[in-house]
Amino acid sequence: MGFIKEFKEFAMKGSLVDIAVAFVMGGAFGKVISSFTEGIVSPLIGMIGGADLTKNVWILKEAVTDAAGKVTTEAVAVKYGDFLTAIINFIIVAFVMFLVIKGINSMKKKQEEAPAAPSSTDALLMEIRDSLKK
Repeated sequence: MGFIKEFKEFAMKGSLVDIAVAFVMGGAFGKVISSFTEGIVSPLIGMIGGADLTKNVWILKEAVTDAAGKVTTEAVAVKYGDFLTAIINFIIVAFVMFLVIKGINSMKKKQEEAPAAPSSTDALLMEIRDSLKK
């Protein structure tokens, strides 16, 4: 039970070290989500659409090649598949962050709702009051 209490205190603090740790964890989480989207979600969507989502492009200008077949001017393309993948990444990260913040807020509410234990002075006053009633 001490581990959970320690984690709860850690989550509720607002110190700079905690923010730095959260920043590093968030960066690592972003990489995990990017890998998930590019490795699992995009290919599954690609099965429906016919091509991997990240490979979807809209070619504005074809590449120019010389007589030997060497590219002299690169193609100009809008990589909307990469853009859609980035949007999916953002939605997943935003949803998970929403769940984390919601969990933290519910822990705070439970902590605030817990009634305060009577102090020793209050206990003494209650004992005096009870003895006077007799």
